[in-house]
Amino acid sequence: MNLNIIFEDNYVIICKKRKNMAVETAKIGEIDLVSQLRNYVKDKSGSSYIGVVHRLDQPVEGVMVFAKNPFAAAELSKQISQNKMKKFYLSVLCGKMDNKEEKLVDYLLKNGKTNTSSVVNKETKDAKKSELIYRVLNTIDNLSLAEIELITGRHHQIRVQMANAGFPLWGDVKYNQKFLNQRNVTPALCAYKLEFLHPKTKEKMIFKIEPEGDIFQIFNKYY
Repeated sequence: MNLNIIFEDNYVIICKKRKNMAVETAKIGEIDLVSQLRNYVKDKSGSSYIGVVHRLDQPVEGVMVFAKNPFAAAELSKQISQNKMKKFYLSVLCGKMDNKEEKLVDYLLKNGKTNTSSVVNKETKDAKKSELIYRVLNTIDNLSLAEIELITGRHHQIRVQMANAGFPLWGDVKYNQKFLNQRNVTPALCAYKLEFLHPKTKEKMIFKIEPEGDIFQIFNKYY
C-alpha cells in the first residue's frame, strides 16, 4: 500500500493522490485511492468507512480530504455546497499570459460518450455555469505558471476553460492540440492547496503540497 497521508484524526484523512491513480474505479483489478484508504482504516479501527466529498481527475495529482464518519462527510459536503472549501491548483499553461489575474465564467456541457466537456452557450440544455480565477505567477519562454482557484467543480473544468481561453494545459492529450493522443504525458495540473474548516472543531485547516511533474521544475522557486 502506497499511501501518502499528510494528516489524520478521528474525523478526516488528508492525503496526496498520485497522478494517474483513480479516486474510485469500477474496473476489476485496478487499485484506486478510496479502496486503499478503506483497507487502511479497517486495519486500524475495524471500520472501513471513507466518505468521498470531492474528486480529482485520474491524471491529476493533488491534496484531498476524506471523511472518516458520516457526520464529517455531511459537514464537509455542506462546506463545498456553500463554497467554503477552497481549492487551489498550480498549472503550466501553453502561451505567454499578459493578464496577471482574471475570472473566467463559462457554461460547460459534458459528453458522457467521449468523456469530454466543452464550452457552450448558456441556453444549452444541461449546460452548467463554471467559474474559476487564475493568477499568473511567472512566464518562461512560451509557458506560463498560474495558480487557479476553482469556484465551481465541473467535469474537466480547468482543462476546458483554460483551453477555451487560448491557454491549454501543457501535456493535456484531450484539450491541447499539441498533445492530442500522445502517450506518457499528463496534464500539468496539481491540486496543491486545500482550505476548509474542521468538521468538528471548526478550526481553519490549510494543507499544501508541491507538484512532482518535471515541467513544474522550471518554475520551482515561484510556488
